[in-house]
Amino acid sequence: MSSQKTEVLVVGAGQAGVAMSEHLTNRGVPHIVLERDRIAERWRTGRWDSLVANGPAWHDRFPGMEFDDLEPDEFAPKERVADYFEAYAARFNAPIRCGVEVKSVRKKAGATGFQVDTSEGVFDARYVVAATGPFQRPVIPAVVPESAALQQIHSSSYRNPQQLPAGKVLVVGAGSSGVQIAEELQRSGREVFLSVGPHDRPPRQYRGKDFCWWLGVLGKWEMSAPPKGAEHVTIAVSGANGGHTVDFRALAAVGVTLVGRTASYDNGIMRFATDLAVNVAAGDANYLSVLDEADEYVARNGLDFPEEPEARVLGDAPDSVTNPLLELNLSAAGVTSIIWATGFAVDYSWLKVDNAVDASGKPKHQRGVSAEPGVYFLGLPWQSRRGSSFIWGVWHDAGYVADQIMIQRGYAAHVNDKPLERAQTSTDDSPASILAEKAAV
Repeated sequence: MSSQKTEVLVVGAGQAGVAMSEHLTNRGVPHIVLERDRIAERWRTGRWDSLVANGPAWHDRFPGMEFDDLEPDEFAPKERVADYFEAYAARFNAPIRCGVEVKSVRKKAGATGFQVDTSEGVFDARYVVAATGPFQRPVIPAVVPESAALQQIHSSSYRNPQQLPAGKVLVVGAGSSGVQIAEELQRSGREVFLSVGPHDRPPRQYRGKDFCWWLGVLGKWEMSAPPKGAEHVTIAVSGANGGHTVDFRALAAVGVTLVGRTASYDNGIMRFATDLAVNVAAGDANYLSVLDEADEYVARNGLDFPEEPEARVLGDAPDSVTNPLLELNLSAAGVTSIIWATGFAVDYSWLKVDNAVDASGKPKHQRGVSAEPGVYFLGLPWQSRRGSSFIWGVWHDAGYVADQIMIQRGYAAHVNDKPLERAQTSTDDSPASILAEKAAV
């Protein structure tokens, strides 16, 4: 069977794949992007109907193009985000082929490069970029058996309150997804239990600036790794309804029953950990620490930002926190649905290459550069910094990965040829520059 050849094959045309294509295009690197669905399909069909971006339009975008139909502080609806990436890819005529599923990637025996088997034949690539991101396999903890008389769905399958059977709902997980879904359900007239685990709770806005701005000027987006012990701490933040600070006290005040981390289930009874008050207090501490650092920044730089003392008024803890519910008979309480807002796992089962992933299937990489030469990853949380999870962070990570590919192209150019003489116009003496010149010739 004949194969199609390309130098770089990018798997996935979400925000990561589009960013990767732009950087490769700007560097003149031949490449193809394969996408099994449509561009940015997860934004269109992988989330609930009312989802909006968690950051304002001025922030949650690529540097090269703004949302021309939104105010800077508005939060883009999910369909608008998908349209944005389609339009962005069209600007530089990204070589994206939709409707092509990558079935496997294997190292070529006794030769450089990889064989990529797809639904439309075989591709021969020197480098492969796995740009499928972290939201590949929904994780539902093995707590409640499927045989239980309950509808159980992951947050990625939730669309709107009308899809659920009549009755109360337990939402497990109080990150961005869980909080927004719980709030939407409560607004629709549902009675909701919200299981709250460890979380960060930044202010949506403070002293006239969005939390995205504050985390930027305070250097928080540049953190290279999460604090020890906080690897799985989620961020409780929302852009819904114009954006607002997540306030668990306010949720309790309108009728949402807060419970601790979901621990176990037996014979119809759900049991919760005793950590609710601790989790809420830790979230409050995180919130107040951002206010403290913001105030210090304002004072240090002499900024004329409006003071906001009321932001520090937290109010009394709700009864569900001071007298926590430790177990719940779901049937007796009228709970008919559980929504698991418990995150995702990666799925690189198609990447059949030694050293690319560890025994648990997680990527083995340093800033997206795989332990297996020629393989790269893009779109992972904390890939290079805290900001890697945001749209703009993916774009900057893609630039780094593209630079690493350029360096390797330079080395590859020396396999069968003598090094070329330096170009007379070059002013960069770095080995990477010399090698890139060689590769470009």
